[in-house]
Amino acid sequence: MQIGELARKTGVSARALRHYEDRGLLIPERTSGGYRDYSEEDVTRVAQIKAMIAAGLSTATIRRYLDCARSGDHGTTLEMCPDLRTELDLIAESLTAKQAHLRDTQQRLEAITLFP
Repeated sequence: MQIGELARKTGVSARALRHYEDRGLLIPERTSGGYRDYSEEDVTRVAQIKAMIAAGLSTATIRRYLDCARSGDHGTTLEMCPDLRTELDLIAESLTAKQAHLRDTQQRLEAITLFP
C-alpha cells in the first residue's frame, strides 16, 4: 500500500510517516518506480510507534526498543528488553519531577492572585 493508504488506516499523517522513516522506525519497501510500498505489518508497526509516543518515549528511545513492542488484544505492550526498565524508570522520574514543579508553580500563582 502507498503512504496515503497507510496514513488513512493508521490515522497518522503522511508527513509523520516520513518522519518515522527518517528516524529509522519504519522501513518501507520501494516499488520499481521509487514509491514507498507498505505492508499490513507496517500498520501494526505504526500502532506500536503511536502507543510509544503517547507514553512519552522519544523517537530515539523508540528506535532502540521498538523490537520489544508487542501488539495484542489489549493494545501495545513492551517486553522488558535489556536496559528498557532503567530507561522507563528515568522517564517516570522526570515526569514526577515535572509534576512537582507544576504543582509548586500553580500554588505560587494562586498565592499571588488571592485578594484580601
